[in-house]
Amino acid sequence: MKQPLGVILAGGQATRMGGGDKGLLLLGGQTLLTRVIDRLAPQVAGLALNANGDPARFDAYDLPVLPDSVDGFAGPLAGVLAGLDWAAKQGAETIVTAAADTPFFPPDLVPQLLLASEGMAHPLVLAATPDPDRGTARHPTFGLWPVALRDDLRSALSGGLRKVVLWTDRHGGRTALFPQEEAFFNVNTPADLARAEGML
Repeated sequence: MKQPLGVILAGGQATRMGGGDKGLLLLGGQTLLTRVIDRLAPQVAGLALNANGDPARFDAYDLPVLPDSVDGFAGPLAGVLAGLDWAAKQGAETIVTAAADTPFFPPDLVPQLLLASEGMAHPLVLAATPDPDRGTARHPTFGLWPVALRDDLRSALSGGLRKVVLWTDRHGGRTALFPQEEAFFNVNTPADLARAEGML
């Protein structure tokens, strides 16, 4: 399989942060987005950013900015679809997504997702970590997604589907288990940002 393209999901509304772009918040002197780019770029064949609104605010990053193609705030799956449509134009077979507000995700994210996808007709894998209550917790903004299923995803979104795991389960999606529970810690609130400073 060819190396996936990477898509950073930054289309959220950041309501708990008071709005704006969480990815542009500073953590240890760098934006969260810079930290995510630096971690994901070495693992993928190319990179784009899924974000809505004026793309000019991301000019400094010199990345393609992909708006959702689905009307209304349709959540992360809309960003995945935007990424799959972009990847199809590049002739890619898969994308890997990462969230713009999650700066500590594993540096071996992509190799582990690819490993978990071996033997699948359509490589579809979500990252997961141990969870004391549920056994494992899936992280739906971190996954490997096949371009071949983009029209199926478009149809599901048009039909009102919003929950990532409902769609991945429908297609026999797998999980790649990462041992570090803190790896997918994401910054949702000012308190989270302070905690992330402590984790640096």
